[in-house]
Amino acid sequence: MYIPVDSPYFIAGAVLFAVAGAVAYFWMSSFLFGAGYQGAPRRSVEAMFRLSELGEHDYLFELGAGVGAVTFPAAREKAARVRAVEIEPLRYLVLRLRRALGPAADRIEIRRDNMFATDLRDATVVSAFLWPGAMARLKPKFERELRPGARIVSRCHRIPDWTPEQYDREADVYLYVVPGGTRAPQAHPSAS
Repeated sequence: MYIPVDSPYFIAGAVLFAVAGAVAYFWMSSFLFGAGYQGAPRRSVEAMFRLSELGEHDYLFELGAGVGAVTFPAAREKAARVRAVEIEPLRYLVLRLRRALGPAADRIEIRRDNMFATDLRDATVVSAFLWPGAMARLKPKFERELRPGARIVSRCHRIPDWTPEQYDREADVYLYVVPGGTRAPQAHPSAS
């Protein structure tokens, strides 16, 4: 059976195929970049903020930012400066679009970068919802680059061989504090 290209059935089928392809890419491409995509529930985001005591003097780095479940509320609700790090192109574009259209854009920096190559020295708080293998790869980077007292909040997955300072079982969020400092937020370099 032949269906003409200008037929509504052909057009609807092409649109459906394109949408299904975009959804499949969005969910499956993340495996190529090292982590599957799953949005963070609001209770987990709130637990990350509460455990890390995130505030206006903090510089939060969201590693594997996805579409910004932590990034945007951190800037909007907690007045923190945020660097969202995402390597996957489609999610990076979603982050850029959300930043352009939403409030607190001046507090948000979006970087299309490999989180394993991102310089973390300016971070006072790091948030992550990454697979155990990624957390293991980040551990030496955390140890080398984060200042004493910097806080790391991780949803679902622990940092190997580190003992969490706190754990919220309901939200499944771990809090780690880099040894040698206090939990008090440190002013980020651009703070006056």
